[in-house]
Amino acid sequence: MAEALEVTIQFTTFTPMIYLLLIINLLTFIFFGWDKKLAIQHKRRIPESTLLGLTCMGGTGGAIVGMLIFRHKISKKSFLLKFSGVVLIQGFLILCYLKFFRFLV
Repeated sequence: MAEALEVTIQFTTFTPMIYLLLIINLLTFIFFGWDKKLAIQHKRRIPESTLLGLTCMGGTGGAIVGMLIFRHKISKKSFLLKFSGVVLIQGFLILCYLKFFRFLV
């Protein structure tokens, strides 16, 4: 019974975080699609710093899906290098959390 209570407490603690990540990923996906549409129309584009900022805030999944579906920013090496840096930093932070701070949950 105590284990079930502990799992329930942990899940409800992270539920707002899951919703937040879903929203930021959806927003990032939309921004990548919108930027692709603006690029096709030769209009003023969304700055790369905005796209990378959304990715950095947790929208990595949405950015990857958006890049693949819209075929956007996949051939620009400078963007891919910055994007890879963001993904590597996020991966490192997740590993550090799992290794050193998991006891906080």
